[in-house]
Amino acid sequence: MNQLIISAATEGEVNPLVPNVWEMGVVLVGFAILMFIVVKFVVPMFEKTFAERAEAIEGGIAKAEKAQAEASAALEEYKQQLTDARTEANRIREEARAEGAQILADLKEKAAAESARITAQAHAQIESERQAAVVSLRSEVGTLATTLAGRIVGESLNDDERAARVVDRFLADLETQNAGAAK
Repeated sequence: MNQLIISAATEGEVNPLVPNVWEMGVVLVGFAILMFIVVKFVVPMFEKTFAERAEAIEGGIAKAEKAQAEASAALEEYKQQLTDARTEANRIREEARAEGAQILADLKEKAAAESARITAQAHAQIESERQAAVVSLRSEVGTLATTLAGRIVGESLNDDERAARVVDRFLADLETQNAGAAK
């Protein structure tokens, strides 16, 4: 078979396995032109697109880092404000407790003063009522004593001077008896 191929090549016939020099030249020139166009125009466009995308990605990363830094700063500021607010709330709460204690003390003081005033007023009223009761009892005891003495003595003690003397003497005797019994 090899013999057949070689003999056919030598006879002037065109062998399909052996490339034509002119065709190879044309293909090489076309390939060179195509490579020139690709290197001159297409590759720079790809490079430009690649550079733009790389720049966009780097810019996005920078923006993300900046946003992250801003978020961290905002978080720290929020934490500081929260701490300040808690401190302020504690201070206000303590002031309110102190103020409440002061108000309570003032109210207790006012209540004690009012209680003392009411007690003093009640004592004064009781004393005046006691004095009135003593006066009333003296007059009743005096009337009873003069009536009783009049019955015992057998004479009328309607004379006011005499009745007053008898009543005073009777009350003085009662007081001395009460003072002696109390000792």
